[in-house]
Amino acid sequence: MTDTSSVLQIKGLQIALPEGADRPFAVDDVSYDLKAGEILCIVGESGSGKSMSANAMMGLLPDLVRPTAGEILFHDTDLLKLSEDALRDLRGKKIAMIFQEPMSALNPLMRVDDQIAEVFEAHDLLSPAERRTRAIELLTEVGIPDPEKAARAYPFQLSGGQRQRVMIAMALALEPEILIADEPTTALDVTTQAQILKLIADLQERHGMAVMFITHDFGVVAEIADRVAVMQLGKIVEHGNADEVLDHPQHDYTRKLIAAIPKLHADDAEEADTKKTALEVIGLTKTYRSGGGLFGGPERVVHAVNDISFKLGVGETLGVVGESGSGKSSVGRCLVRLQDPDQGSVLLDGEDMATLTGEKLRTVRKSIQMIFQDPFASLNPRSKIGRIIAEGPIAHGVPAKQAYAKAAELLDLVGLDPSAIDRYPHEFSGGQRQRIGIARALALEPEIIIADEAVSALDVSIQAQVLDLLDDLKTRLNLSLVFITHDLRVAAQICDRIAVMQKGNLVELGTASDIFNNPKSDYTRSLIEAIPGREKELAAAG
Repeated sequence: MTDTSSVLQIKGLQIALPEGADRPFAVDDVSYDLKAGEILCIVGESGSGKSMSANAMMGLLPDLVRPTAGEILFHDTDLLKLSEDALRDLRGKKIAMIFQEPMSALNPLMRVDDQIAEVFEAHDLLSPAERRTRAIELLTEVGIPDPEKAARAYPFQLSGGQRQRVMIAMALALEPEILIADEPTTALDVTTQAQILKLIADLQERHGMAVMFITHDFGVVAEIADRVAVMQLGKIVEHGNADEVLDHPQHDYTRKLIAAIPKLHADDAEEADTKKTALEVIGLTKTYRSGGGLFGGPERVVHAVNDISFKLGVGETLGVVGESGSGKSSVGRCLVRLQDPDQGSVLLDGEDMATLTGEKLRTVRKSIQMIFQDPFASLNPRSKIGRIIAEGPIAHGVPAKQAYAKAAELLDLVGLDPSAIDRYPHEFSGGQRQRIGIARALALEPEIIIADEAVSALDVSIQAQVLDLLDDLKTRLNLSLVFITHDLRVAAQICDRIAVMQKGNLVELGTASDIFNNPKSDYTRSLIEAIPGREKELAAAG
């Protein structure tokens, strides 16, 4: 007999992986329930199996991955035994899902209201006119500004936060009993993340839904969870009330994950003007223009970087923080000349990189290298690791034998076995690929490294390892680091000073300690206040 307080029960679920996988089961003998009107957070690192039970519930498992034991009971119905037609009728109407990346989940060729209307059309509900009216009502409910205009927009015309709100509107369209949210805030900056978390909690309370929230972020758990299930390698290792799990974790793995969360504490740092300058930026400006031209239409002008100046000390880590669209990544790309600034100077060893061209730029560029956000997209999938690391030095005249020997040394330096030199990027985990990206950046023996969201795609424990590695390398090699991030917890852990950017402007620059303890700008204060789990952490500390 199903527990009447539970809308969903998972009992002894086992999901087999195809032959050749690193373990036999994605989910192994997993049991938990979801109660009406609660938020249950499923927490774990990549590969823990946390999304698999939700995908099985929705009938969305990948090919060659199948349930081999157990039940998923929605009230008294075993979802694993339903036909595809019966599952299709259930999806959206009774159980709905929000995905991690709305740009991939939304059709780029359809207007927003047409995509919401499709939900009703799939279940043969409402007339075409009523569907459009309901779409605007739903966009209003999820807090999108000017919902009538947004309804006629295409996904690319909306911000990341607005696209995620559209996904939530689609999920709510048929007023489901269960809402599954699979990492819905991972790609969002801190203030947008806070807005989406509040929206989901408010909607859950207003509609009385049960919410299953899948995440690897314990800050998010602290913000919204009623109960928590912690998964490791396909098994639930801890399950209980959110406060109990967060404040008194029983399992070593849970304690390890919580210990890896960057703390909101910044130590006092030496003032930058007492250091030797590694890099000086003066009046840097970058503007993007789109539209107009041959095909007409209004020209769109975005002032991505607006007359900013700062210095980077030798051996210093300078954080550049801000929301999406603040201009922080444009600064990084201009520093390494992946983009040309419109105005300003980037002074490195007495040379203005902003004005250099040809062989002179190529020579100076060795001194400033970049680590990119996505360690898979930035590594050539057709090249072996040795070639990826060695090709920079070879291009600058280093003999191939010497460059490959150096590549093996660098792999050892970043904590990978030198035998990795003969393997391809797809054979490594995300954290290992990021270490390879760091080795590639070090191959030209730079003085300065620009790390652009270098840990934002990583699980919290892998993130902690990469941050420790960067800090260790900075000390051992006397590197200077520009660390671009939207994660203020990470900035507090690794940065000596922090530059806060908003809409292309530098609104505040100071030591990490001053920025976090005595922010002068209202915008900086709003960023800090939006950090998930901040209030709970402050309460525990004080």
